[in-house]
Amino acid sequence: MNGALVVREQLRTQTHTRVSQQVKLERTACDECKEFGSKGNLVKHVRTHTEERPYTCLQCGKSFALKSTLDYHKTVHTEVKPYICPQCGKSLTKKKTLNAHMSVHTGVRPYACLQCGKSYAIKSNLDRHMRVHTGVSPFACLQCGKIFTLKCNLDRHMRVHTGERPYACLQCGKSFSLKSTLDRHMRVHTGERPYACLQCGKSFSLKSTLDRHTRAHTGERPYACLQCGKSFSLKSNLDFHMRVHTGERPYACLQCGTSFSLKSNLDCHMRVHTGERPYACLQCGKSFSLKSTLDRHTRAHTGVRPYACFDCEKCFTRRSSLTVHMRIHTEERS
Repeated sequence: MNGALVVREQLRTQTHTRVSQQVKLERTACDECKEFGSKGNLVKHVRTHTEERPYTCLQCGKSFALKSTLDYHKTVHTEVKPYICPQCGKSLTKKKTLNAHMSVHTGVRPYACLQCGKSYAIKSNLDRHMRVHTGVSPFACLQCGKIFTLKCNLDRHMRVHTGERPYACLQCGKSFSLKSTLDRHMRVHTGERPYACLQCGKSFSLKSTLDRHTRAHTGERPYACLQCGKSFSLKSNLDFHMRVHTGERPYACLQCGTSFSLKSNLDCHMRVHTGERPYACLQCGKSFSLKSTLDRHTRAHTGVRPYACFDCEKCFTRRSSLTVHMRIHTEERS
C-alpha cells in the first residue's frame, strides 16, 4: 500500500512539473519580442503592442495600461504628496521618487553604465541610456513606422498624425503640441528674455536667437556653400544663396507668372499689380512701392550723397550715377 502511494505521488509530481513547464512556455513568452518570468509581466508587456489601456481615471477620463500608473496619476487630482524631503522640504507622491530625489542632495548615483561610465540616480534612467549604445528603439509608430528609444518621444511624435495640441496658452488661446513650445510662447506675453549676450548685454527670448546673434560678434559663418565656398552665419541664408546655383524660383506671381527666388521679391513685385505704395516721404508726401526708392528720394531733400569717386572725390546720390561717372576716369587712363 505504501509503495503504491509513493508511485502515485511520483506520477503526480511529474505531471505537475510537465504542466507547469507547458504553462510557462505558453503564458510567459511574447510572440513579438521576448520571454517573461511570470504571466502578470507578460500581460502588462503585451499592452505595449496592443496599446490596451484598461485602467481609466474617473475624473479626467485618461486611461493607462497599468493599475500602478493610474494610482500614481490620481495624485495629480488629489495633490496628495505624503513623502517630504528632510533637506529641502519638497513633497513627493512616491517613496521611490523621494529616494531618487535625495541623490540631488547626496550626489549618489549608484547606477553606472559599463560602456561609458556615465552614472544615474535611478535604474530606469540607466536602462534608457543603454539604448544609446545598443541602438534598441522599442517604440514604433504604427502609422509611419518611425521608431523611438523612449515612449514619451513616441507620444509626442503621434501628435504629428493626430494634430493634437494639448498645451494651450491661457492668455491668447493658442495651442501647441509640446509643453516646451508653450513655455517659449509665454515669453511673448511676459516679455521674459532669459538669454543674454555676454558681449553687448542684449537679451533674447530664445537660445537659438542668442546663438545667431553671437555670430555678429565672433564673425562665425558655419554654413558654407559646397559649390562656390561662400559662407553664411544663418542656414536660411545659405538656402537662399543655393538658388543662385540651382536657378530655383519657387515663388511665382499668380497674375503674370513671373517667378522669384525670394518671397520678399515676390511681395515687392505684387505692388506692380496692386499699385500699393507703402513707403511715403515724410517731407513731401510722395509714396513709393520700394523702401530703397524712398531712400534715394529722401536724398533729394537731405542733400546726402553717399557714393564718392575715389579719383576726384565727386559725390553722388545714386550708385548708378557714380558708375557712369567712373567711365570718365577709365577713358582718361586709356
